[in-house]
Amino acid sequence: MKTRLTSLCLMAMMGTVMVVSKEALAFLPNVELVSLLTILFTLVFRRQVIGGLGVFLLLEGVLYGFGLWWLMYLYVWPLLAVLVWLFRWMKRSWQWAVFSGLFGLAFGSLCSLVYLPMGGVSMVIAWIISGFTFDLVHAGGNFMLALLLYHPLRTALDKLDRWLPRAERT
Repeated sequence: MKTRLTSLCLMAMMGTVMVVSKEALAFLPNVELVSLLTILFTLVFRRQVIGGLGVFLLLEGVLYGFGLWWLMYLYVWPLLAVLVWLFRWMKRSWQWAVFSGLFGLAFGSLCSLVYLPMGGVSMVIAWIISGFTFDLVHAGGNFMLALLLYHPLRTALDKLDRWLPRAERT
């Protein structure tokens, strides 16, 4: 029971940290730590990141409403976790910085898919073109934040992972 409670607390902590980091950087358009945190949480806490993303998604919906943008989040953030898992062999911070930057660049295109059933291909293309400058800023922000923060945050999370009970390392 204790390890299950610890696991739930860890997932709640991950989701809350993602929301708080997003709010802390909200004054900078399209600059966020959620991508880097998702990368790190996936690498360190593995499957538990899904619970953390669930908390993040629920809190974002409660804060901003469960609109069309929220549907985008339902597949974009879990997709990032899956991609991280596939590329988990990468060890260097610059590799994850490039990865995170590419995700930021692709973010708008990935989000545009939600408009396909309503507006067709032309609406998807319009969404991508109109948001391209925002995606460039997103890519640059993701790259710089990962380049600067990947190593110190990874070190701290690895220490936390070693501190957790053995049963939590699933």
